[in-house]
Amino acid sequence: MKRWAKYAKPYWPYFVLGPLCMIIEVLGEITMPKLLAGIIDYGTGMKDINEASAFIRKVYEIAGDKSPFIVAIMCAMILTAIIMLIGGVGGAYFGAKASVNFAADLRSDIYRKVQEFSFADIDKFSTGSLVTRLTNDVTQIQNFIMMLLRLCLRSPGMFIGGIIMALIVSPSLTATLLIAFPMLVVAVVVFIKVALPRFTKQQSNIDALNSTVQENITNIRVVKSFVREDHEIKKFGGANRNLKESAMAAMRIIILMAPAVTFFMNVIIISILWFGGNMLVKGTMTAGDLTAFITYVTQILMSLGMLAMIFFSLSRAMASSKRIKEVLDEEVDIKSCESPEAENLKVTEGNIEFRNVSFRYYKSSDEKVLNDISLTIPAGQTVGIIGSTGSGKSTLVSLIARLYDPDEGEVLVDGVNVKNYNLHNLRDGIGFVLQKNVLFSGSVADNLRWGNENATEEEIKQAASRAQADGFISSFDGGYDYTIEQGGRNVSGGQKQRLCIARALLKRPKILVLDDSTSAVDTATEALIRQAFANELQGTTKIIIAQRISSVMDAQMIVVLNDGCITGTGTHSELLESNEEYREIYYSQIEKKEGA
Repeated sequence: MKRWAKYAKPYWPYFVLGPLCMIIEVLGEITMPKLLAGIIDYGTGMKDINEASAFIRKVYEIAGDKSPFIVAIMCAMILTAIIMLIGGVGGAYFGAKASVNFAADLRSDIYRKVQEFSFADIDKFSTGSLVTRLTNDVTQIQNFIMMLLRLCLRSPGMFIGGIIMALIVSPSLTATLLIAFPMLVVAVVVFIKVALPRFTKQQSNIDALNSTVQENITNIRVVKSFVREDHEIKKFGGANRNLKESAMAAMRIIILMAPAVTFFMNVIIISILWFGGNMLVKGTMTAGDLTAFITYVTQILMSLGMLAMIFFSLSRAMASSKRIKEVLDEEVDIKSCESPEAENLKVTEGNIEFRNVSFRYYKSSDEKVLNDISLTIPAGQTVGIIGSTGSGKSTLVSLIARLYDPDEGEVLVDGVNVKNYNLHNLRDGIGFVLQKNVLFSGSVADNLRWGNENATEEEIKQAASRAQADGFISSFDGGYDYTIEQGGRNVSGGQKQRLCIARALLKRPKILVLDDSTSAVDTATEALIRQAFANELQGTTKIIIAQRISSVMDAQMIVVLNDGCITGTGTHSELLESNEEYREIYYSQIEKKEGA
């Protein structure tokens, strides 16, 4: 409860005013049947006005005869209805304010937590699952809170008030309620116990459906190019069918509960009509009292139905809260160092050193992605890393910015273990142009300002020009104000790469990592980009990961990786003489080029 209380505390006035307004409505509901009974009994003469309460007698004296007296009671009922309306609207308004604000703050905390996740943490939860937890699961809790605030006092208030008023009207007839209460309570408990695991399974199937949809839409070009629409439709159909079946399994409980509650209510009302009708015939009960009693019994049974719905909503909210807590309680794999020294520590030179570094993606596996890597990269150097697919190139550079942490050994930047840096300061000094280039919805200028949010228009254009992107940007309708669609769908692969390079150039980091970032551009454009790096980033350590030897052959040092191990380091000419693997790559590419 302490976890959830912090989200309610800032909005405590709404959490208090909502239920209080509902109490006003309940008082009106309890008063109405009594007023109606007065109209029936005193208006028809079934009760003598002299036997009425002091308030009724006073109204009668003022009215003078029965017709105005009935009108006065009706006016009292109208006034009560207006007060009930104010209470009901107020309860709904404050309940909505409390639940929506609660959900908004909770959603923000989950999102912030996800932003702290390392790659390994994100791998633990599927993207679709995280989306479901941020949306659907939070909505379930929001709906429960709204229902709770509207019914937490209204339902027990109606129940208690109805019981008291029923006892006042007829204590003997109230005993008939005891017949069905135990059966109703047992039925609700059984239903809830069965419903909870079904709601949990339903939320898991929503995860699976979201993951399927996201994967398909994100990779729609691949799906269409391989003509796999039928396969994806079948795959979606399976996920959709599983969700439908789990949703129906959960809804069956609610579907069964509604008629069960209605059955018990009808049994009780029939019993009351039977016994009350006999009392009416014998003259021990008036028509007004019987009408009021039936209304109070209906209110009591309705309040029990409301309680049942609260418990059903609670069971669904509990399933969602468990999933949300899994995210909030997840131990972040990589934590920022928050010491005073770390706060002031920044990347100032760009020296990099790997000391006996080993890494596994699956910690229980014996197979290492990187095995005993030792490497020193002096500040300001241009270093190329080349090797076969899966040799560990991208993983190696990911360790520099602590996107992953090594299992063994240590990574140092400017002579300091990266674990001793504040994560913001460390990553602020490192620029990445990743293998999978990502652009965000917004203008071209907005995307480039990810590198430097305070960059001027002139600085943006200079960075784009050096990345060989200014030409095609100028051809866009609107130029730098041209809107990039989500994921950069409306630009080509080569344009996307050059925009990402321009974004990194704007950052002017001390360490720049280019992970196969020019694979989609021609060699002439790539040469111009490399020249811009050499001229504009002379003090920056540049690490170029590439498949093409032409991308790294001018580097001051080239590192050859194979199966997670360094098999050679040196310049292009040195490796041609000393490293057989490098020679094989070089000659295979030269032969392909000549053959082309």
